[in-house]
Amino acid sequence: MRIFTKLRSFLLLENQMNDRMSKLEENTSKLFKIVFERLDSIEEEITPHLPRGRSKIGLKSKE
Repeated sequence: MRIFTKLRSFLLLENQMNDRMSKLEENTSKLFKIVFERLDSIEEEITPHLPRGRSKIGLKSKE
């Protein structure tokens, strides 16, 4: 009888741990989404914008 009560308590503990892990994964994915959005916006701000009609440097092909 004690074995069954222990098994039941282990099963309850496992369910609680699964719930905590799923909440942690959900919160982490939200946080990473925010971080990567902000990094993308910072990258767009720092990237230099070159004019369209600029002359290119280097060797020209014969084609």
